[in-house]
Amino acid sequence: MNFLETEDVVKQYANHLALNKVSIQVPEGKIFGLLGPNGAGKTTLIRIINRITAPDSGLVRFNGRESQPEDIYQIGYLPEERGLYKKMKVGEQAIYLAQLKGLSYQEARTRLTHWFEKFDIMPWWNKKLEELSKGMQQKVQFIITIIHEPALLIFDEPFSGFDPVNAERLKQEILELKEKGHTIIFSTHNMASVEEICDNIALINKSQVVLAGNVAEVRNRFRNNTFTLRISSEHALDEQPGIFTLLAEKEQSGIRELHIRKAEGISNSTLLATLSEQAEILSFAEELPSMNDIFINTVSGTNTIQA
Repeated sequence: MNFLETEDVVKQYANHLALNKVSIQVPEGKIFGLLGPNGAGKTTLIRIINRITAPDSGLVRFNGRESQPEDIYQIGYLPEERGLYKKMKVGEQAIYLAQLKGLSYQEARTRLTHWFEKFDIMPWWNKKLEELSKGMQQKVQFIITIIHEPALLIFDEPFSGFDPVNAERLKQEILELKEKGHTIIFSTHNMASVEEICDNIALINKSQVVLAGNVAEVRNRFRNNTFTLRISSEHALDEQPGIFTLLAEKEQSGIRELHIRKAEGISNSTLLATLSEQAEILSFAEELPSMNDIFINTVSGTNTIQA
């Protein structure tokens, strides 16, 4: 079941067409990667989902029905451009913002205390936001985003400003939110993060969806018959025309690692049997293109995916 859908959403700003019949399907309880280069239309679509702005045409469906104004209380949005009050005390504004999302004062304080302690920032409760490091400010913003436990969470570049340790910690929190049943839209330029945590993606380029689907299926769609194998350095491989070509090789510590491309129409079994005739295979694996390669290939419109 899809928790959120957009259907043929169009948005025009003066002489700029920001979205051109954009349709996405966000499965319930999954992490959905909303991808695209700068200026592609991602932020405009997020603003429409949040009802910050309205589409010129098209529909947004929220939990199986057309989106309604009250749906904003079931959305938590962490924008790329953070927006907390720098002169206001951290705890005071966190409670204020949590109350705006429908929590009572006492429930807000109880939940915030739990999260502040979990993120090791309780000692800064009575500090002004500007006294906190950028990373600590990001933690506060993340907590405020999720504090009302909304059904839909939208994270726009959530790891921005975090060191690797805290970025990994936040990633685990996002995965835990998914396990608890939250539906998550995750917008980022970090394709390694997409491979690690996203179930499905949609790639927007020049105001249109140009690629969509399950992450594993998308990577399979771009497979290019390349393999990595490791053999003992005592052996060598000769190319077999019509079966495979040798792309690159390197040797280290008595092991030779080779990258090869299988010919079209040749099965993996035939390839492996041919290789085994020449050397003892220590390991053999197909190379699937990375999401980073797929992103560049799709956006540039040229075949940049190489072995």
